[in-house]
Amino acid sequence: MSESLVASHPTVGPLLTERAQRAKLLEAMVQVVAEKGYAAATVADAVRVAKVSRGTFYELFESKQACLSEAYRLGVEVLEQRIAEAVQEAETGDDEIRLGLRAYLHALNDEPRFAHVHLLEWDALGPEREKAISHFARRYGKSFKKAGRPVPPTDALFVLSAGIDQLVKARLRDGQDVTHLEDTLVGCALRLATKEEPWT
Repeated sequence: MSESLVASHPTVGPLLTERAQRAKLLEAMVQVVAEKGYAAATVADAVRVAKVSRGTFYELFESKQACLSEAYRLGVEVLEQRIAEAVQEAETGDDEIRLGLRAYLHALNDEPRFAHVHLLEWDALGPEREKAISHFARRYGKSFKKAGRPVPPTDALFVLSAGIDQLVKARLRDGQDVTHLEDTLVGCALRLATKEEPWT
């Protein structure tokens, strides 16, 4: 298999070429979960792809879920880095919203294996998934503030972040190119923080 988004993380990618077992298992877990789904994927699948022993797996991770959660956290860090790089060109907060969403959509569109884990395995990821939603929600809030727009309450920002992911998930599941959602999602985000209807 070719590498997934997790392999782009600086603590994983360089180690893959050195045959580091932990890095190989993190990358393998994302690949097998994307291929089979979390429920059907097994530790045996991951160790087969990573070419390490089952004993080695349990020396490094206490469970399949622990391995996936760590891999997911690293993948989200890569997503965040790509977004951070993209928004450096933004002149306004509104530009920041657009450029950030564009980078997010392109990353998920180009890396369907990580997108599968990110968008379809919420139950398996548990708190890590909620942390990611909250993280991106805070980013939207900062962009609204930079644009001089009213900043919606934390819960509303969470709904925005989760809602974006729900729509992207539906379109990816249908095999669509999600980069075409950019205008729709930017419009929804900006409408949430209009001067005409400020949050109280």
